[in-house]
Amino acid sequence: MTPEPAHARARAAGPLPLAAGEPAPRGMIRLTRGDGTGQALPAWPDGATPSLLEEYHVAPVNVERAGETRRVLAAALKCCWRDLSADPWPGVGAPVEEVLATYRALIGRGDDLMRNWAIGALRRLHDSAWLEVSATTVRLGPRCAGWPPASHAQLRELMRRLPSGDGALGGSPVLPLAGSPRDGEAVAGTTAGATGGAAPPFRDDGTGEDAAAGTPAGVAVPGDVDEDLLGPFDERRRAEIVAAFMAVEHAAEPAHESRFPALRDPASRRTISEMLTRRGRTLIREREAWTSGYPEETAAEIGTTLGVAERAVLVLVLIHSVAIPRAEGLLPADTWLSPFPAQVEELRRHTRLPVGELDAALRTLRQAGLLTQVKAGEEAGGYVPGPQFHRLTPQARRRLQEELILAAGPHTPLAAAVRARRR
Repeated sequence: MTPEPAHARARAAGPLPLAAGEPAPRGMIRLTRGDGTGQALPAWPDGATPSLLEEYHVAPVNVERAGETRRVLAAALKCCWRDLSADPWPGVGAPVEEVLATYRALIGRGDDLMRNWAIGALRRLHDSAWLEVSATTVRLGPRCAGWPPASHAQLRELMRRLPSGDGALGGSPVLPLAGSPRDGEAVAGTTAGATGGAAPPFRDDGTGEDAAAGTPAGVAVPGDVDEDLLGPFDERRRAEIVAAFMAVEHAAEPAHESRFPALRDPASRRTISEMLTRRGRTLIREREAWTSGYPEETAAEIGTTLGVAERAVLVLVLIHSVAIPRAEGLLPADTWLSPFPAQVEELRRHTRLPVGELDAALRTLRQAGLLTQVKAGEEAGGYVPGPQFHRLTPQARRRLQEELILAAGPHTPLAAAVRARRR
């Protein structure tokens, strides 16, 4: 696989599985297992991370129950990172109940509601490859290997301050096996954390040893793949370009030119565009703001990670929150964001999916950033298109418009015109 679709596939479907001895694509980190197989993760330019956005007061993509998710990740790190003199990843395996006990000690509560929230956070962290969770064991996921070494000292200090769990182990399994279907939850979009069915990097015996004769797992970090692009710029311009790149790739909303000088300068913008191209992405403009998305050829090559149920529910939300308000003249023709939420009861009434499958599809679409749950005044609330719809290229917007016409009014003259043009 060439680097461009490899980067795009890793962004859409999580870390890439690698065969024994297979090198990581250009610009990616290789995490090596004991048997020679591994996983590949995209490397960030100049060692920057999405936390850089905080310096510019730019919001990243929202994480559902972000506070609980961070606390559960901290509890898992406390249990799995036993040797603080070593790097955090790969760490050792820890029982699920030990992680939950550490979480209870951290928040000072142990009621059923907190436990359910913690289990939900473990599922999200598993799906996004921050953790690898089986029915009984939690391990640090491959994304933890991407923490820059400069942050390890701060993480060590945090681990020393965190309380330990009460050691209440045992209990019934509460989580799905790593790599198995998650109670109907599909892995989708940027939240996917599946390893493609590859063998787990450790024996599932809680010892933390590698599967092959105790050979330690390794992390192969590439050189800066953008050095030829960033090298000609001085330190200030280089930092501005990297900041703008991180903003268009990881901010929830398009990055405005007024906050990022590199987006105003044509030469710097060309460099950002080339950095994106090397990662299977393209620069997208919205008036005076910029974001990134998949070009048509890359999107066609990597396909979709959404299942049939998720796609059906997404179309249903688009019909009720976008197509109908647009037909009534309440929305302009060129927008895919809507202040008119599709009510949950409306979705249940117009779908043949069982309630459990509908809820699982909505959860997957929320985690992928394709839907956002909002309140609707005194109503129970509903769903609107999420921030990923900012990332549609003009060609993708036009194609989605046609698909929505075919779905909402298949027997209308407009639908007939779309089908005739495609023929």
